[in-house]
Amino acid sequence: MDYTPFSYVTAEKADLYRQVMRAFVEAKSHFLVHLRPEDVQQQLGATELATVQAALTQLVTWGNLDAERDNARVTSVEDYYRALYVYQITRQGEAVEAALTTYDQELGRRGALQSVALEDIRARLRALLLLARSEAPDATQSQLLLRDLAGVFSDLAENARAFMTGLNRSLESQDSDADAFLLYKERVIGYIERFLGDLTTASGEIAELIRALEGDGNKDSKDSKDRKGDEAPVDRLLRQAAERELADLAPGESPDDGEERARAFAEAWRRWHGHWDGLRAWFLDRPGRQAQARLLRSSARRAVTQLLEMVARLNERRMARSDRSADFRTLARWFLECQDDGEAHRLWRTAFGLTPARHLVIDAETSERWQEEPVPASTPWAEAPGMQVQPRLRATGSYQKAGPPPKLQSRARERELLARQLAEEAHAARAARRQLVTRGAERLSELGELDDGAFRLLLNLLGDALAASQGDDAPVTTTTADGGLRITLSPLGPESSATISTAAGDLTGRDYRLEILDLEESALEEGP
Repeated sequence: MDYTPFSYVTAEKADLYRQVMRAFVEAKSHFLVHLRPEDVQQQLGATELATVQAALTQLVTWGNLDAERDNARVTSVEDYYRALYVYQITRQGEAVEAALTTYDQELGRRGALQSVALEDIRARLRALLLLARSEAPDATQSQLLLRDLAGVFSDLAENARAFMTGLNRSLESQDSDADAFLLYKERVIGYIERFLGDLTTASGEIAELIRALEGDGNKDSKDSKDRKGDEAPVDRLLRQAAERELADLAPGESPDDGEERARAFAEAWRRWHGHWDGLRAWFLDRPGRQAQARLLRSSARRAVTQLLEMVARLNERRMARSDRSADFRTLARWFLECQDDGEAHRLWRTAFGLTPARHLVIDAETSERWQEEPVPASTPWAEAPGMQVQPRLRATGSYQKAGPPPKLQSRARERELLARQLAEEAHAARAARRQLVTRGAERLSELGELDDGAFRLLLNLLGDALAASQGDDAPVTTTTADGGLRITLSPLGPESSATISTAAGDLTGRDYRLEILDLEESALEEGP
């Protein structure tokens, strides 16, 4: 492929060429196809006509512009031989400008954490689930919903990536201006916290909607669609969208042969299923891989931590506490104040502790002898007792025996074990949630005996609720960090008492009126 049309980007007069090309792009946006040199000069401003003409001629040579004889202005033989031209942008030149515009936009993109996109994804998934449950889903509506869902999700993922990348660059550059950074920190932390709250709340419902569309929340979508006679609801919608694309192929591209048509359908099916797999990977964990939404939450929390650490460093500087650069400046002043080289050497040893080493390694016999007869660290090499050195160290300079490097070990077994442990922990956590939610107890004293998992979960819930309480007698409502459960505690009085029995013993304390709500299940029931 010929990339000559890109030559003007790195040419000596690249700025002039870019201005000329942008003039043609701007003119085409106003439905002006041909431009004369005078028209280009008028858009460029103070540039001389001869300079513009030379730039146009060079761009024609590179293939960015086409030149045609301007016979409309020929009024004499001299005009004919002067070869007046009009110019228009070529397909190659237009493609280069589009690529450069995209390049500039991507470099300047700030990105965003789009809470609105999360609500759009939920709304479209609800509509898809309602459509999938109908007896005869409409193919047009299926394709439109899937196309909108893919566009919204792609925009959400790309903007989140651009925002985190830009945030990392900002953290590196904001350290110089303390006041501006502190103001920036307040806005960014509030912005991230709002998005994390929306993401935590929305992720549970989106995950449940995805499982419902796949027809089996406990199986992978590929497993569910491969079972004979049991196609997942979302697969039927994806198939409709892929089939509808075949009807829109232009003449000459729409295959009449059955094999070619099957190949075109398979390509469209892979593309639509790839969009769905990307959405699934964003909100559902897979063996050995966490969901992208979970990774985004971790990355955002790390960014908040970095912001707080930078604020702490700034506060330390404001309180005139010493930092590394100040320590080195102080040490340099001390070196200048030394009276002679002896004092400078003693200061060096005291500050850095880089005293000369008297040995490479010792064996047990040498260690015992040194313990019986300690050798001061100030003893010179010439006066220190000798030590035994192994022949291999003396011959090769290394204790290690020469040979091939050790073989790489496969960690597949350990990864499988870790994935199984994570699955078991997740299953135990869900069982503990169900145990607390299904009991429907109104008081702590009515819970009865709990197993270890449910008791630990209850302690965490009580700890979060009591930490958020405004007073001993004030009711409090709080939500778990993952947005899955909401607990409401109302104190019953200082004289009340409750006892919770477990296998490890009994927990006794003040009694509370208790309400635990599973937000994921309630959101799924209310959504479609």
